[in-house]
Amino acid sequence: MRIGLTGRPTTTEKLVEQAKDAEKGGFSSVWYDSTVLGDPLAAMAVAGRETSTIELGTAVLQTYPCHPLLQANRAASVAEAMGRPGFTLGIGPSHEPVVSGMYGLPYDRPGHNTEEYLRILTGLLRRESVTFEGSEWTARGARVETRQPVPVLLAALGPRLLRVAGELADGVVLFMASARAVETHVAPRLRAVASAAGRPEPRIVAGLPVAVHDDITEARAAVAETAASYERMPNYRRIMDIGGAQSPADVAVLGDEKSVTRQLQGLLDAGATDIQVFVVPVGEDRRRSRKRTMDLLTSLVT
Repeated sequence: MRIGLTGRPTTTEKLVEQAKDAEKGGFSSVWYDSTVLGDPLAAMAVAGRETSTIELGTAVLQTYPCHPLLQANRAASVAEAMGRPGFTLGIGPSHEPVVSGMYGLPYDRPGHNTEEYLRILTGLLRRESVTFEGSEWTARGARVETRQPVPVLLAALGPRLLRVAGELADGVVLFMASARAVETHVAPRLRAVASAAGRPEPRIVAGLPVAVHDDITEARAAVAETAASYERMPNYRRIMDIGGAQSPADVAVLGDEKSVTRQLQGLLDAGATDIQVFVVPVGEDRRRSRKRTMDLLTSLVT
């Protein structure tokens, strides 16, 4: 299985060690969100030089606060510093409480905004000269020099952004999308659009909370405590509804070793190409709980 880990380190040293350990353990990737260390890119560049093959990706960086030309230059600088392929740029429009509430920016047309953003960003990362006059974003004669490839994944959950991802990006990075949501909603839409656009088969990186634990009720409570905020965000609420889930605990991958293995395989069978695991410790002995989950995951990737 192509399984990646969610990285939440508190120092650059810990981020580097996590990447090195994940590579040694056979994991395909580690993913960092925009809040890691305030901005994960500098530390990811360091980790990329200390590793050889593991993919290091963002899941995700916000689009609104950063012009696509600057975003492309930032991504290219990380790839250059790593000195090898393996950096993947995952981006997304974030959520209204963050964009409007924190940054004070309008969030009136996130779909339209993201489509214009991707048209500029992906062209730049393909080493094209980009001139684009949009209503939300503009670039004139922009160019970015990239020595290493930088794939772009979009945080796409709804129909419009799935179309944008299929036409312009290299795939999607999901969170809170169950196997049912991937099979019935994400994969068919994304692949149909990519095929019609003459694009390669898109990646589908499916992120979910995971815990190997015998007491399902206790495991569900741990997920509810950890992921409660996602239930209140409209984008995640919609994808959970599509998957027939009432809460993050309903989409989490929980159970003993056999059950968790079966559920992870179910994600791949539904159309996911990669799995991003957010390990949730359960019970009083959090270290032991995490180790049990990691032991199973390691057995599945080696």
